[in-house]
Amino acid sequence: MTKHLIYFSQSAELFEGPIFDSKHQLLYFVSILDALVYCYNPNTKEILSLKLDSPASNVYVLSKKVVLVASKNGFYEIDFNTLKSTFKFQIDIGNNVRYNDGIEDAVGRYIIGTMGYPKVINGIGNVYSYYNGESKVIIENTTISNGLAFTEDNKTLYFIDTPTKKVAKYNYDLETGKVEFVDYVIAFSKSGSPDGMCIDKNGMLWIAEWGGSCVSQWNPSTGKKISEIALPYTNVTSCCFDDQSNLYITTAKDDKESTHNNGSGLFYVEINQNI
Repeated sequence: MTKHLIYFSQSAELFEGPIFDSKHQLLYFVSILDALVYCYNPNTKEILSLKLDSPASNVYVLSKKVVLVASKNGFYEIDFNTLKSTFKFQIDIGNNVRYNDGIEDAVGRYIIGTMGYPKVINGIGNVYSYYNGESKVIIENTTISNGLAFTEDNKTLYFIDTPTKKVAKYNYDLETGKVEFVDYVIAFSKSGSPDGMCIDKNGMLWIAEWGGSCVSQWNPSTGKKISEIALPYTNVTSCCFDDQSNLYITTAKDDKESTHNNGSGLFYVEINQNI
């Protein structure tokens, strides 16, 4: 297993939301509190960025170098070809919340959770689904909505509300977009709390651990931990696979650390296994 630090910012507090565009071989991620959205080309090593006017949390790929980004003040289309942003729509959310993790389902619904902002407020969040100009709440009363992952057959949605320290399993109806809670399938008992999450080709979940200095791999059918990838930063925020089944991982600053290199980083981990 080989780890590479791709990009580091001493000043950034919270790198998040990596998503890999396999078709165009580009990686996107955000620096939430800086309202920055990044586009990284692994082949040329070029990194582009664009700043919005409010915290930016999640990226949805539209076309080559064009993405939709959720920010507190609404969803913006960002064109990295021109470095311009265009407001597209907003969901009716309160002034005391912001968006956090999100995912797109197989028919194009934008699914995204909210959390209290600037302060975390217990139970104030929801998970929304937005499609064809209409939004609806699919999961209610969350606190820090985080990782979302679909199984390959689109019948199951896994979801993390970080303070629960658990991964919830929902039945998902792709035709209607409705969810039905089934059970909690993974529970964290150590210092790390589950944050962002992705799923591999075998249905195993890879979960970034805030406060746990790692990404851990779990079997949601048994609830057992399989392995972990240790990182040199305490707060690991999210992860995603590229088309070679290797991982991009984002980390955040730790307010308790005073070391000179305590900032936010983007890592690339060559897993060297067939998953």
